[in-house]
Amino acid sequence: MITGTESGFAGALRVWRTRRRVSQLELAARAGTTQRYVSFLESGRSVPGRAMVIRLAESLQVPVRERNTLLLTAGFAPAYPQTDLDDPGLAPVRTALERVLAGHLPYPAVVVDRCGELVMANAGFHALTSTAAPQLLVPPVSVPRVLLHPLGLAPRIVNLHEWAWHIIDGLHAEAARNPHARLQRLVAELTELVPDRPRHPAPDYLGFAVPLRLRTGDGELRLITTLTHFGTAVDVTIAELRLEAFLPADEATAAVLTGAVRPSAGARRSPPGPSGASRGSS
Repeated sequence: MITGTESGFAGALRVWRTRRRVSQLELAARAGTTQRYVSFLESGRSVPGRAMVIRLAESLQVPVRERNTLLLTAGFAPAYPQTDLDDPGLAPVRTALERVLAGHLPYPAVVVDRCGELVMANAGFHALTSTAAPQLLVPPVSVPRVLLHPLGLAPRIVNLHEWAWHIIDGLHAEAARNPHARLQRLVAELTELVPDRPRHPAPDYLGFAVPLRLRTGDGELRLITTLTHFGTAVDVTIAELRLEAFLPADEATAAVLTGAVRPSAGARRSPPGPSGASRGSS
């Protein structure tokens, strides 16, 4: 007899495997089991142990938050904690993030949660977004919204048609890979805000990346972005943090940014909103 819990896990496992485009045979090889056993799990004919649920989730690169959900559907308690970022136990993490953000100065850098909401930022980012409407900077601050909103940086972006869709496509891909209602709503919102996608776009590449070309009083800035995350985090809050840095693509941009920000300026925490990273995000 298949209980509701077993059926729930069977369906969830099948959904994640399909989403990752992994065959039963490949998943079995990754998790150290057999295709027959994976088939039995997905049909509800077998019930996994706790260790197997974790191995399957790791093999499918399921986000830590959703690994807890998988464990619950299989009848087990969550294995991964979700700690408030202000918790004393995470002091080393906060200190490390502050040092990384300060180390990127005078170039802009931010720490965001999995939906792009601001957790921490350095003075370079605040200088970059100083012309944005105040209402866009009230926590919780959505960094993609600040960048692409008509009251944000959008009017200053020279290559908005291309860069905006580069950002939206990235968010859409993340929402498809790791579904999240808030992220999906953000994609829909931004899609309505930016110009239509060009039918025949003229690529504006640096040869290796799409630059952000931004008008300023000191001339046009050309920036490239990098994204970093904690690759081995087992705490939900930490696993969902992302560090995004804006780096100069030419010497002229580096000179303007160097003159705009004091190297001694530190990082600043963003006060958490109702769904900020320091309180967890659903």
